[in-house]
Amino acid sequence: MSSLLIDNIGSLVTNAPDVGQGALGLLEDAALVIEDGLVAWAGPRALVPEGAARERFDAGGRAVIPGFVDSHAHLVFAGDRTSEFEARMSGRAYTAGGIRTTVAATRTATDDELRAGVRRLVGEALRSGTTTIECKSGYGLTVEDEARSLRLAAEQTAEVTYLGAHVVPPEYAGDPDAYVDLVRGAMLDACVPHARWIDVFCERGAFDGDQTRAILTAGKERGLVPRVHAGQLGPGPGVRIAVELGAASADHVTHLSDADVEALASGGTVATLLPGAEFSTRSPYPDARRLLDAGATVALAADCNPGSSYTTNIPFCIALAVRDMNMTPVEALRAATMGGAQALRRTDVGHLAPGARADFVLLDAPSHVHLAYRPGVPLVARVWKDGVPG
Repeated sequence: MSSLLIDNIGSLVTNAPDVGQGALGLLEDAALVIEDGLVAWAGPRALVPEGAARERFDAGGRAVIPGFVDSHAHLVFAGDRTSEFEARMSGRAYTAGGIRTTVAATRTATDDELRAGVRRLVGEALRSGTTTIECKSGYGLTVEDEARSLRLAAEQTAEVTYLGAHVVPPEYAGDPDAYVDLVRGAMLDACVPHARWIDVFCERGAFDGDQTRAILTAGKERGLVPRVHAGQLGPGPGVRIAVELGAASADHVTHLSDADVEALASGGTVATLLPGAEFSTRSPYPDARRLLDAGATVALAADCNPGSSYTTNIPFCIALAVRDMNMTPVEALRAATMGGAQALRRTDVGHLAPGARADFVLLDAPSHVHLAYRPGVPLVARVWKDGVPG
C-alpha cells in the first residue's frame, strides 16, 4: 500500500464543511494523508494519526487546494484562429460562423496530429492545476470525424461529450433539418460508444429550441446525459430546455431572464460560467451574483477552444470571476472545484474529504485568495493527480 503525508500545510481547502470551517472546509496548520490514490485523512497537523504514512512531503506553510475541475472544454481540433482574434480585437464582433474555419482544418488533420493537440492541452491544463477535464467533439461534423474526435478525447479523459450539434456544416447549409436528422441518427449511433454526455449549441446561427430539444432527447434515449450551450450571444430557450430535460449543466448563461434564473435555482442543472469567452470576445460578463443569490449552483470552466477562449488556465478564470463577475474568492474557488464536479455529476473529485480522489494542488502562496489577488502569476507549485505528482 502506498501512503503519503502532506505535512505543514498553512491553509488547506477541503470543500468539506464537516472537515473544516465554512463553505471551503478550511483548515489552518493542517495535513493530508493519502493512501493508494485516495484521501485517507484530513485535519490539523497536531492530530495526524500515528504512523499514518510511509513518505512525507513538507508543504512549507503554503496553501493546498483541490484540483480544479474544468467541466467545459473543446480540445480536439487542428489549426488556430489567430487572424480572427486579431480582427475581433480590432472591432469585429464574434459570431458562431468562425467555428467552420476550425472544422475545415480538423477534417484534414491526421489522428496523430489531433491526438498530439489534445495531449498538449490536457498537459497544459494539468500544469495550471486542472486534474479533471471534460472534452467535447464538435469540429468534425461528419459521422466519421465526430466519432474519431470522441475516440481521441476518450484517450485523455472519461468526461467526453458528443457535440455534433455545434454548428450546421457548409454542406448542409441549404438543408439544416437534414443535418439535425444526421446528428440524432447515424452520427449519434457512431458516437454513443465513446461519449458520456451530449451537448447542443442552442444559439442564433447554430440550433434553435426545437432542434435542440430533438437532439438532446435522442441522446437521452441512447443513454447520454444532456449539457447545453445556452444564452451566450443573446437570450434564448437554452436554459429552460436544459432544466426541462434534466441537463447536468447549462453553459455560458450570459443572457438570462428572471425565469431562466428561477429555473436554474429550482432545478438540478448547474450554471457553468465561462469568463474566458467574455474576455476574448469583449462581451459582457455573466452576473454570477444574480445566480448565487437566487440559490443556483455555479461552476467555473475555461472553455478552451481555438475561437473564443483559447486558454486552459483556471486561475485566470478565477481572477476574472472575482474581478468582473461579482464573485468572492471563496465562491470562485468553490465554483472551479466543487462546482465543476457537480456539473460533471462527480462526487469523487472537487473536494479533499476522506474517500475523495487525491487530486490536489500546492500553491506557492499562503492562501487560496492569492489566485485572484495575484492575477497572471504562476502560483501552482505542484500538482498531484490520484496521489501521484505531475
